[in-house]
Amino acid sequence: MKTIATLIFVLFIGVTAQAQTAIEEVKVATIEMSIVSEASTEEVSLENTIEVARLYKRDNARVTKALSFTTKRNKAKMA
Repeated sequence: MKTIATLIFVLFIGVTAQAQTAIEEVKVATIEMSIVSEASTEEVSLENTIEVARLYKRDNARVTKALSFTTKRNKAKMA
């Protein structure tokens, strides 16, 4: 009897939960745009410049090289 009452209670809660969802209409604001028939052209000048770029195998290669320095006090001492 307890399982039947529990099953009816769960079904009742489920039906009332689905009955509560209301569908709202979403209104969309429209924007009118006009067509522009003018075409503008821009002149692009190409410059012949030679640039040298360095290629590193890993990201942040200069940073890791700078951080990997050693000093005289980094060496282990025998006690």
